[in-house]
Amino acid sequence: MIEPAGHTVFPTPLDAYPVVDGGLLATLAARLHANPFNAVVTGIFVLAILHTFMAARFSMMAHDVQTRHDAERRREGLGPQPNLLAELLHFVGEIEVVFGLWAVVLMLAMTAHLGWETTQHFFNDSVNYTEPMFVVVIMALASTRPVVGFAEAALRRVASIGHGTPVAWWLTILTIGPVLGSFITEPAAMTICALLLARQFYDLEPSTRLKYATLGLLFVNVSIGGTLTHFAAPPILMVARTWGWETAFVMGHFGWRSVLAILVSNAIYLFVFRLELAALALRAPVPDVEQSEDGGHDGLGTNLLPVPAWLTAIHLLFMAWTVVNSHYPGLFLSGFLFFLGFAKATAVYQSRIDLKAPLLVGFFLGGLVIHGLLQGWWIAPVLASLGEDALFFSSTVLTAFNDNALITYLATLVPDLSDPLKIAVVEGAVTGGGLTVIANAPNPAGQALLGRFFNGAIHPLGLFLGALLPTIVSIIAFRLL
Repeated sequence: MIEPAGHTVFPTPLDAYPVVDGGLLATLAARLHANPFNAVVTGIFVLAILHTFMAARFSMMAHDVQTRHDAERRREGLGPQPNLLAELLHFVGEIEVVFGLWAVVLMLAMTAHLGWETTQHFFNDSVNYTEPMFVVVIMALASTRPVVGFAEAALRRVASIGHGTPVAWWLTILTIGPVLGSFITEPAAMTICALLLARQFYDLEPSTRLKYATLGLLFVNVSIGGTLTHFAAPPILMVARTWGWETAFVMGHFGWRSVLAILVSNAIYLFVFRLELAALALRAPVPDVEQSEDGGHDGLGTNLLPVPAWLTAIHLLFMAWTVVNSHYPGLFLSGFLFFLGFAKATAVYQSRIDLKAPLLVGFFLGGLVIHGLLQGWWIAPVLASLGEDALFFSSTVLTAFNDNALITYLATLVPDLSDPLKIAVVEGAVTGGGLTVIANAPNPAGQALLGRFFNGAIHPLGLFLGALLPTIVSIIAFRLL
């Protein structure tokens, strides 16, 4: 371990580990011997992942505890009152706070083992929080009334081809929305798709099976739908500059396969659930938030005026500013602060800007970045030891337990990676991006916006099963075509 400026360098740079013969296990053993604390940070990361799988259970326990507490108070002639244990269980059952909670455990372990100064330098200097901050801002902008209204009006034109039925809306949102991620970034596309699906589909109360199938389809489609350009999908963005990939290259190798996979997956699910999707049209229509003639309201009873075109244009300019400066937090955060003032001045046209969901998603991603950064000691040699097909499938599996952008970033650190291996690792990363909530940066946004339709918590197994078929379609598109 190198110790400049009074603090230990942590994590150990990958090129500082000894080079050993004997294969992958020997390499991992040597790295653990060089820095035994690697086992601690990876153990904490594993516990955090297990916690995400248990989040739904904690939420159910919180509900049961609160129900029993309320029943006891009714028997005593008292009114309802929050129960401390129920509130704590509900807190640890919020999937968005899981990695942040375990980051506190990590901080305590690092402080005990390496000292507070090293811990400070790691959390402040080594971790790059740009992506979580960007997701907070773009998610908040994409969920504003003018932007959602603009997207809904555009997609309504397409859905009108199918007479605006729930089937038409479902197919339009899941086909066009994810592809927009290649231009307005995947987090923005996820936010818009989730908000529109909530209004045009989930509010109609489909079956649990169809809910999870749609969610899995949305997550997979968004993950692969950002691959038409080199600047919008995080796993491609991480490698594009290092490997010299431009939009033409990305479109030629990934884009057309992704579009084909989206169309095929949508068609399969449309056929499987055709009767239930058609039956949704018989239910009461969901009122649009945007009332074209009479204005609207902000959910609090406050009347709003119809959104003028100039206001929508300004909102889109704020989004464009954020996307163009996505690598420069000083610029996009300053722009967002200016936007908040502008939104206050134009409040008569705006719905309430709720920052809770974006901030929770940012907190989730921030914790994931912290933990993921410390897993390079074992992920990098795993990637370096594999052939093309093995690398593709390993990348797909690893993505389910790590943010896929981290997987591709670590691939850039592997020396002398051939072009077929570079393509394979990125294909695997985007293919596996829908299997879990933590697999792709936009997924927590979808979880935050749609979780209320799943009794407050999305069950990991339900999401996995819903995403499995479109993931298999993506594997075929990338590996066999």
